[in-house]
Amino acid sequence: MSFANRMPKLRIGDLEIEKPIIQGGMGIGVSLSGLAAAVANEGGVGVISGTVIGMLEPDFDKDFGAANKRAFRREMVKARRMTSGVIGVNLMVALTDYMDMFQIAIEEGADVVFVGAGLPTVVPDAILNPSSGARTKVVPIVSSPRAARVIFQYWKKHFGRIPDGVVVEGPLAGGHLGFSREQIDDPEYALEKILPEVLSVVKNFEGDNGSIPVIAAGGIFTGADIHRFLQMGASGVQMATRFVTTHECDAAPEFKEAYVRCTRDDLVIIDSPVGLPGRAIRNEFLQDVMGGKKMPYKCYWHCLKSCDYKGAPYCICDALKKAKLGDLGKGFAFAGANTHLVDSIVSVKELMDRLAAEHQAALDSALPDS
Repeated sequence: MSFANRMPKLRIGDLEIEKPIIQGGMGIGVSLSGLAAAVANEGGVGVISGTVIGMLEPDFDKDFGAANKRAFRREMVKARRMTSGVIGVNLMVALTDYMDMFQIAIEEGADVVFVGAGLPTVVPDAILNPSSGARTKVVPIVSSPRAARVIFQYWKKHFGRIPDGVVVEGPLAGGHLGFSREQIDDPEYALEKILPEVLSVVKNFEGDNGSIPVIAAGGIFTGADIHRFLQMGASGVQMATRFVTTHECDAAPEFKEAYVRCTRDDLVIIDSPVGLPGRAIRNEFLQDVMGGKKMPYKCYWHCLKSCDYKGAPYCICDALKKAKLGDLGKGFAFAGANTHLVDSIVSVKELMDRLAAEHQAALDSALPDS
């Protein structure tokens, strides 16, 4: 029996995924159609991030909103041409054009929309109207059992249904974190602690709705990690950092090399202009910012509702865009807590096979001796 066949399938409603691995969405062009299609072709869920995707367009400074929509739709179409597998998108509720991007995701046949950075109390009508023919699943991303409870209660009361699943993301994730600085290193907020709590919350909403998948995320690095969280009750895992250092990742080679060179001491928690702490790889740009230097920038569009664009020391979207394009002297890379364990750049297939083999080894070691 192959490694892949020993990994349980992930089911989200009537959607069946061969491997219980979701590639996390990484914004401003790190996860586009290239990476998403490669992951989908290997039996996982490939995810395109819609976050400020238009900033990569040459005319973004003339009509930022139109550039976002055009680029997002193009990446969705490209992904569908490259794979018949499962394609998801990652959207932030905090985006100014959240609803516009959500509508495009539905129109282009996204299998799943993963919604983070806010509570999805508003969704397009097509999601709530069974006669619309939309088959797109909605899976919120939460960092606490309270957030999961609030979302599920709201949907049940106001929409007459519940979300199709939930991702619970712990504080070891990269990028913006749904925790305070004090909570990040507090064992009470570790993924191992909050996952069972979210599972308990979701269990109360199953009933006639059937099984609701809970997906673990944040710091999951090996196949053994996958096995451990599946044993704890998760239906699948979401991983982002591991997919950055793949040949198919849509970021520049310099961006990927920053991950390969990263040491444990290089990982820092920063205060983002959007009002959240975030985990990133320390470099000269961040050193200057942390030292009080203000980077000149022009805000072309208030893309994130929570961004202090008037008082911010730099434009985070511009910094992330430049890093994605390889200019880390003028930007920086978000990264997960285990980035220092990365030692090479491999293909998506190699990575998925390695994770499956590690999962198999963990599964075998847990079996009683015959």
